[in-house]
Amino acid sequence: MVAADSVLAALFAVDELAHGSVETAQRYLGLAERTTDSVPSARRGHAQLLLGIVRLMLARRRGNLSAMAERGRQLQETIEAKDVVWPGGLGEDLRAFALISLDSAEYWTASFAEARRHLELGRALAQRLRRPYLEFSGLAYQAANEFFLSFERAADHGMRAVDLAYQHGWTDEPAAGVAYMALGAVRAWQGQLDESETWVQRAERTIRANAQPLAGMGIRHVRATLEMAHGREAAALAAFHGAERLADLLAEPTLLNTAMRAFHLQAFVRAGETQHAARVLAGLDEHDRDRGEMRITLAMLRLAQADAHAATAALAPVLDGSASVIWPTWRTQAFLLEAIARDALGEPGDAERALERALELAEPDGALIWFLLHPTPGLLSRHNARRTRHASLITEIQSLLTGRSPVPAPSASPPLDPLSDSELRVLRYLPTNLSAPEIAVELSVSPNTVKTHLRNLYHKLGVHRRTEAVAHARALGLLAPFTHRR
Repeated sequence: MVAADSVLAALFAVDELAHGSVETAQRYLGLAERTTDSVPSARRGHAQLLLGIVRLMLARRRGNLSAMAERGRQLQETIEAKDVVWPGGLGEDLRAFALISLDSAEYWTASFAEARRHLELGRALAQRLRRPYLEFSGLAYQAANEFFLSFERAADHGMRAVDLAYQHGWTDEPAAGVAYMALGAVRAWQGQLDESETWVQRAERTIRANAQPLAGMGIRHVRATLEMAHGREAAALAAFHGAERLADLLAEPTLLNTAMRAFHLQAFVRAGETQHAARVLAGLDEHDRDRGEMRITLAMLRLAQADAHAATAALAPVLDGSASVIWPTWRTQAFLLEAIARDALGEPGDAERALERALELAEPDGALIWFLLHPTPGLLSRHNARRTRHASLITEIQSLLTGRSPVPAPSASPPLDPLSDSELRVLRYLPTNLSAPEIAVELSVSPNTVKTHLRNLYHKLGVHRRTEAVAHARALGLLAPFTHRR
């Protein structure tokens, strides 16, 4: 067999993992591994890098978390090897592909900050190489990763991936499904349920569960979240069961499973199946039972059983930080349940402090779903009558609870002329700390182009400063009402 066939066999394996069968991909990988020694030394680094990518993709397809972590570590070592030179052409393309592929190992081990670093490096390299498909893939997986770090960044990356998908006809690609899923998840957690439904349906049509079991599991959890927010517990439980069937196909559970399982148990509590939830919680081992997510779920169960004292006892380690949670937004739920419990116990001062803390945690990303899942209109109204720094957030929550969309502020006059797509893309970056040159890098345009768009934005919105533009755009509904503070 000629040397070049080793790389060719590995490429066939990549294609089979994306669109074909695991068994065929495994055979191509074995063929590639057996012929690697015949590859000329100058290209052996390329072959090893490609094999590392295939091994990681294969571990991801099988849902083998331990193998994913190990393959990811090996791939990172290959990428960062000091003795490997990455000339133009295949070598640079493979390096960008490898950096983006590392996300699969880091995301499912909850290493979100490390995944962000590698994805940004891979996407920047793809931009420099003018490889739009790699850039599109990087943006899509960044959207999914950023969901656990910043809703604003997740939505921005997701929309940019979708823009590229429409430009190049990639709307049915697996990565597009990941972008749709991320956008659906963000909007669900922000309480924008109609918009979330649109994205979730697109993801469900695009994600192929057999070829993407982890993504398939993810979209079913997003669907379950959306159904819970609508108050349709039976539909939520059905979606959770679908996710569990996919989870059973994986070689081992992921680190995100604890939060997912806790959310599933909360759906049982909401459906009135408290005995089932109690049995499952009692059957957990001590380590799992003491996780923050499970303590929060236990508190919810105790409130459903009208035992507010037991609820506060379950929440105490979460509130003081001794019981950790994988995803910080769960602490919003903890403080909200604490407020509900303290209010039930006739402790208005403690209830007010807990609710203020819940609002403080929810505001940066606009994570309002907890207030839909645990509606407390009376408590919110009383709190709004007192001194609070989150009056506008309470108004937003009350609007969502009554099924009304927030009305733009009366003083916010519409733009003089409609904003162009390019101007809207620049507008999305204004709430961040990025400078105009940094925004230009993000959008792959020149700083002068960004400055031109800014001048047009200010003129059309009738403002003179960046902060005024952000406030006016939010009032008009052109920006999410609450953004991540970085």
